[in-house]
Amino acid sequence: MKIGILQTGHSPDPLIAPLGDYDRLFENLLDGNGFEYGIFPVVDGVFPSGTEAADGWIVTGSRHGAYEDHPWIPPLEQLIRDITASGKPLIGICFGHQIIAQALGGKVEKFAGGWSVGRQQYMLDGAPVMLNAWHQDQVTELPEGARVLAGNDFCKNAIVAYGNNVWTVQPHPEFRPAFIKGLIDTRGHGVVPEPLLERAEDQLDAPVDNDRIAQFMAEFLKGKRSA
Repeated sequence: MKIGILQTGHSPDPLIAPLGDYDRLFENLLDGNGFEYGIFPVVDGVFPSGTEAADGWIVTGSRHGAYEDHPWIPPLEQLIRDITASGKPLIGICFGHQIIAQALGGKVEKFAGGWSVGRQQYMLDGAPVMLNAWHQDQVTELPEGARVLAGNDFCKNAIVAYGNNVWTVQPHPEFRPAFIKGLIDTRGHGVVPEPLLERAEDQLDAPVDNDRIAQFMAEFLKGKRSA
C-alpha cells in the first residue's frame, strides 16, 4: 500500500540530519506496517499527478499559516477536496488538520489564547490521551458535517473527522521528546513565551500516546478503521 505524504513544511535545518525531515518522522511513526511512500513536498511546489498517485494520504505540519498567501496553498486545498471526494483515507496533522478544515469550508486563525507547546492532555472517547503539541493557530470554525472527536479547554477542536475517510489531529503524534527539545532550541526562544517552553522541557520525559495514535492511523489508512 502506498501512502502519499503531502509535505507542507520542513524540520529546522539542525534537526534534519539527526532526527529527520517531516516526511521521515511519519515513516518512523508508521514503521512496521508495510507501507510504501510517495513524498510530495508541496511546500516547494511539488505535487502529485492526482489522487490516484497513492492509496492513502497524509498532510504534514508546517510553520506556515493555512490562511497565508502562498502559491501552493490553493492547489493543495483543491487536492484535499479531491481526495475527500475520492473516498481514499486522508489524515491531517497540525497544519494538515488546519488546511483540511479550511479547504472544506472551515476557518483557521491565530488563536487569541496563544501557544500550546509540549505535552498536552485531550479527552478522546471519554479517556485522556497525551500528545505533544506545537501550535498557535487553531481551527476556530468547523466545516459543515465535521465531527469533533477530542479536545481540551484550550483547543476544543483537537481531533476532527469528516465522513468516514478523513481524520485530522491538531497535536503531533510524530513528535517525540528529542524533536520537541529541538524545536524549543531552534524555533522556540523569542517566539514562544518562556514559561511555556520551560514547562514543555520539564515534561520531555513524561509518557505520551504516540504509539496508540500511530496504531489507529495505520488501521485507518489500511481501511480497517473509519473516522
